[in-house]
Amino acid sequence: MAITINLLLIANILYAQTVIEPVIAGDFADPSVIRANNQYYAVGTSSEWAPHFPVYTSKDLLNWKQSGYIFERAPEWTSGSFWAPEYDYHDNTYFIYYTARRKKDNVSCIGVATSKYPDRDFVDQGVIIDYGREAIDAFVYLDGSTRYITFKAYGLDKRPIEILAYKLAKNGLKTTGEPFSLLKDDQRIGLEGQSIMKKDGYYYLFYSAGNCCGAQCDYNVRVARSKSFAGPYELYAANPLLMENEYWKCSGHGTFVKAANGKDYYLYHAYNKKTNVFSGRQGMLAQLSWPEKNGWPVLKEQSGPTLNQDLKITFTSPEIDKRWQWDFRNSMPAIKQQNGQLHLSGSINKDNLSGIALTVRPVSAVFEAATTVTNTNSALKGLVYYGDAGAALGIGIIGNEIEFWKVENKIRTVLSKIKIPFNSPVELKMKIEDDLSVMAFFKQENQGWQNVPVNEKITVNFLPQWDRSPRIGLLFKGSVNQGADFSAFELKY
Repeated sequence: MAITINLLLIANILYAQTVIEPVIAGDFADPSVIRANNQYYAVGTSSEWAPHFPVYTSKDLLNWKQSGYIFERAPEWTSGSFWAPEYDYHDNTYFIYYTARRKKDNVSCIGVATSKYPDRDFVDQGVIIDYGREAIDAFVYLDGSTRYITFKAYGLDKRPIEILAYKLAKNGLKTTGEPFSLLKDDQRIGLEGQSIMKKDGYYYLFYSAGNCCGAQCDYNVRVARSKSFAGPYELYAANPLLMENEYWKCSGHGTFVKAANGKDYYLYHAYNKKTNVFSGRQGMLAQLSWPEKNGWPVLKEQSGPTLNQDLKITFTSPEIDKRWQWDFRNSMPAIKQQNGQLHLSGSINKDNLSGIALTVRPVSAVFEAATTVTNTNSALKGLVYYGDAGAALGIGIIGNEIEFWKVENKIRTVLSKIKIPFNSPVELKMKIEDDLSVMAFFKQENQGWQNVPVNEKITVNFLPQWDRSPRIGLLFKGSVNQGADFSAFELKY
C-alpha cells in the first residue's frame, strides 16, 4: 500500500510539473519585450479596445503587473485594429512601431511613437510604412550601425506573402531606399510575426506560420537562417519550434529579450486549449538554447507561477484602475470615482444596442462576476459580458426592474424581467458554467441570491470575436445626462 501511495504521489508531482502556466494571463497577443531600468517591459495588441496597447512590467519575466498603456487616446490618423506593437530603443528614446488601420481608407499601416520612458508619455509620430493593401507586424533589427525595419506584406493580395525590410533613418522615424525581400511564403501557409537575431555568423529569422486567430487557428513558430541579413534564408527542416501541446495551441508572434542571467527568452502568445478564445491569446515564455555549435535553436516553454487570479476592484481612490478597457469605436465613457463609488456615464453610438461596457480581461471561460448598483433612474445599469456592440449579454436594473438581456447578430432580446422595490442597493451576479451556459442573479439587503429565470438555456458561444476575447465588466446604457453608480466589482474563477 505504501509503495502504491508513493508511486501515485510521484505521478501527481510529475503531472503537476508538466502544466505550463502563462506569465501574462488573459488576452495579450503579439507581445514585444524590452529590458530597461533593471526590469522588463512588455506591450501587446489591444485590437478594438481602448486605451491602446497595454504595458506590463516585471522584475523576473515571470511575475507581471500592468502599469499603463501606450496611448490613452487613438492617434488621429487611426480608426482601429491596434495590433503588434514592437519596442526599440536608441538615442535615449523608446520607440513603439505598431499596426493600425488608417482612417481615410481602412488600410493597415505601420505607425511609430516615441517617449523618454518605456511605459508612458508616448507621442505619436504618424505613419512610417504605407505599403500596398496591408503592412503589419513591424520588427526592428540593428545590424552593425544600420537599423532595419521588417514587416509582413501581401497578406491581402493573391501573391506570396513576404517579410520585407527597409533601412531606417538614424532618427528611427522614416524609412530610406526601397524595400527588399527577406523571406517569401510561396505556398501561402502563413508568414508573419518575425523576430531576428544573429549567432555564430548566421542571421536567424524566427516567424509564425498558419492561421493566428480564433477557434480554428493553427499558428506555430518556425525559423530560417542565412549568412546575410538580406538572405537567401534556409528553412529549418525540423520546423516548427513551438507547436500545439497538451495544454496550449497556436503559439506564435513573439520577441526575444536577454535576461539578467545572460539567457535569451522568447515572449509570445498562445491559446489555452480548455478556455480557448474566451481567455484569448495569453502571454507565454520560452527559453532559447543552442544544443550544437552552428546548429539550430531550441525553444522550451517555461511555466509562469500558479496565481490566484480572482479580482476585486475597489473605488476608494480617485485614480481609475488601469485594467479597465472599453470598445472605443462604439462608445465614449466618462468615469469618475469618489466616496467609494464608480460613476459611469458617457455617449453611446446610435447603432450600439449594448451600451457602454467598462471591462476587464478574464483569464478563464468559467467565472462569477458581481457588482452592486447604488442609484436608480431609467438607464440600464449592471453587469455585461461583451464581445462587441452587436454581441453582448448582461443583467442590470432599469427603474424598478431587473433585466436579463442579450444582443446577438445585432438584435437585442430581453430574456427576462423582474419587478423589485428599489429601496436599497441591488447586487447583481453573472455565472458562466463549464458548458458556457450563463445564469444571472440579484439580491437586496440581507436577502439571498435570487435566480433570474429564463425559458431556454443561454450560452455565451456567440461572444468571441475573431482576433480578441470577450470582456466582463460594468454596463451603462442611457442618455448622456444619466449615469450608473457602482460600489464594488468582483471576479472569481
